[in-house]
Amino acid sequence: MIGIDLFAGAGGMSLGAKQNGINIIAAVENDPWAAATHSHNFNDTKVLCTDIRNVKGGDFNLSNRTKPLIIFGGPPCRGFSTSNQKTRSSNNPSNWLFLEYIRIIRELQCEWVIFENVRGLLETEQGIFLDYVLECLQSLGYKTAWKVLNAVEYGVPQSRSRLFVIATLDKDREIIFPKPISGNSVTVKDAIFDLPELSVGANVCELNYKSKPTSNYAKALRGKLKKTTNHLVTKNAPFVVQRYSHIPQGGNWENIPECLMENYTDRSRCHTGIYYRLKSNEPSVVIGNYRKNMLVHPTEHRGLSVREAARLQSFPDWFEFKGSIGFQQQQVGNAVPPLLAKAVFEAVLQSMSENLKA
Repeated sequence: MIGIDLFAGAGGMSLGAKQNGINIIAAVENDPWAAATHSHNFNDTKVLCTDIRNVKGGDFNLSNRTKPLIIFGGPPCRGFSTSNQKTRSSNNPSNWLFLEYIRIIRELQCEWVIFENVRGLLETEQGIFLDYVLECLQSLGYKTAWKVLNAVEYGVPQSRSRLFVIATLDKDREIIFPKPISGNSVTVKDAIFDLPELSVGANVCELNYKSKPTSNYAKALRGKLKKTTNHLVTKNAPFVVQRYSHIPQGGNWENIPECLMENYTDRSRCHTGIYYRLKSNEPSVVIGNYRKNMLVHPTEHRGLSVREAARLQSFPDWFEFKGSIGFQQQQVGNAVPPLLAKAVFEAVLQSMSENLKA
């Protein structure tokens, strides 16, 4: 198969596709630093760094293609997130960018589609956006199916639910979704405890590992590397670091003495995820905007490094993020966990294989 990644970000879904042998011929990403990251890690992929509204089907030069094409990606999801109540409606222009996704599908007539988004798409305005996505695809002749998958059930050390719509032009095909992996979940300790010890504001990008791999998961993501990159940590004010020391694993802002939270006008309005300290022996909570949420390392009094967050998202250590620390953090938090994407692409290939056998 060949693939095109729309709203590609850093490339979480591209990586899952590539791990299944799919040739990613092109990616579209408007953010220049995310596009730079994608281009660096997928050097055989043509990256179009532009607004998707400027992209036409003809830009991909597919008039003579002979292989099945899959278009995949996740249009902007911030407007559908349950943590975003201000613009979570049909009045948010970004919430309609999926129509550009549908337009390119129509222009290219790809055999397969994978549409990814946050679970909140189901609840936003009583699910009208999901209904409309399905109706648009069905009007173009696609058979569709959708399901909410939790990354933790597919080998990712993070509880993160995402909505996937799979569509195919072959209406006789059975659309298969991946089955959860049996066995114990991968924990935060499994994922990051071999990485370097760091301090607040750490800014040395490349470092040696602290120890040998502490789990099969860490071993798989390390490969044969002796060093890895992106060991950057947000620099906090001393009073913020002092707050960290009061938070136990599984605790949050509520464990911080009031005298250290005086700059908050109303502490009661803080989200439970603010100043949350990860539990070593459990999977992580969602790695979203972890700098804004002040997500805390399980045993060290600091926020997560970019590489630690990438590990919790299941990015391998050779995958390098570009830009300043803020851009790197955003790329990691926005990404689809590659192991989750890999499982979904495996299911698509299984659908194709079983149909051929029949």
